[in-house]
Formats: sequence, C-alpha cells, structure tokens
Amino acid sequence: MAAIGNTLPQSLLDTMNPKAASAQSTADAAQDRFMKLLVTQMKNQDPLNPLDNAQVTSQLAQLSTVTGIDKMNATLQTLIGSYQSSQSLQSANLIGHGVLSAGNKLGLSEDKALMGVEFQQAVDAAEVVIKDASGNIMQTMSLGTQEAGSLPLFWDGVKADGAKAPEGTYLFEVNATLNGKAVDATELQFGMVTTVTTGADSVKINVPGLGALNLSDIRQIL
Repeated sequence: MAAIGNTLPQSLLDTMNPKAASAQSTADAAQDRFMKLLVTQMKNQDPLNPLDNAQVTSQLAQLSTVTGIDKMNATLQTLIGSYQSSQSLQSANLIGHGVLSAGNKLGLSEDKALMGVEFQQAVDAAEVVIKDASGNIMQTMSLGTQEAGSLPLFWDGVKADGAKAPEGTYLFEVNATLNGKAVDATELQFGMVTTVTTGADSVKINVPGLGALNLSDIRQIL
C-alpha cells in the first residue's frame, strides 16, 4: 500500500501491515479492512492536497493481488486435501498385498522366497547372488537378457550344491552388464502391507521389514 497521511490513526495503519495481520485472515476480511482504510483516507484527506487517483488505483491493484493469492492458497489446500484422500483410499486397498520396494533382504520360509530387481535400462546379462548372514554364497541365479523395468523373482531355497537352505533371512545382490560394462540395478525386497497411516502431510504404507513407505517407493504390487 502507498503511504498514508499522518492524520490516520496508527491502529488502522497497523491493520494493513502484513506482519501484524492474523494468519487466519481471509480475502473477505482483507477487503473489509481495505474499504475501511479507503473511507478513512477520504474523510481525512487534505482539501488542498486531495487523494491522488494514481494512489487509489495502486492500492486497488495491490488488494486484487493479495485477494487473488489468498483464494489461490485456499484452492491449493482443497486440492491437497482431495489428493490425500485419494491416496488414502488407494493405499488402503494394498493392505494384505505383497509389494516390492528397494531392499536386499530375502526371507526364506517353507522353501519359498520372493524378491525382485529393477533395471534402469536394458541389459544383456544379469545374475542374482544369494548369500547368508556370513557372506557365504548360497545360490547364483542367471537372468540372461532383460528389458528395463522391475522383475519379480522366486527362490525355492535350493543351494548351489543341491541341498536345502534352512529357513531364515538372507541377503542378495544383483549384478548386471551391458556390452561388457557394469550397469546399475536395484535390489527389490518383498514385504506384505499390514497397515496404512494417514498423517497431516502424507500417507504411509507400513510394511514389516521395509518400514513406512510412500506410494512412490513401491516398485511392484504382487
């Protein structure tokens, strides 16, 4: 706002100070304060130096900008709320489903273990190396040529020597190459979605072993 004459009450000037205004102010409240200020300006203007039309126009333009920003913020808050509600419903449907997310642990139970890998680009050779907690290699699985994307994998618990591996938690790593050069590949850990938590800012998908995940953290739903 442009400067106002000294005849205006200081309390009225303070109401137009953004730092003094309440965080809960609305566009209607801002318009009401502006109109009170404008009327007070006109009542207290110097007859020999009347209010400049350009000054009034400038103040109206500033009010329009503030009002527009306030309405835009309200619209954004509504959109965010709708998006979070949609996320909550979508996430709730995942409860009881298996998912793959970044991680390198592998749980073997009843001769069954699920895992996955995500390739950032096509590869002409890839292998999965499964190890125990001490780093001993249990099995190596050749994947051959693969396209870019995520790929679920299954291990039946059979070790390289043909014996059965005991139930428990194992580690695995993926090695991939393209034209003889190593390329990035992401290990994907399997987990079951148990609950969904809705917070003020986001929706978290709780998966034992993987923690609280965002929807964007899930690479594949099984």
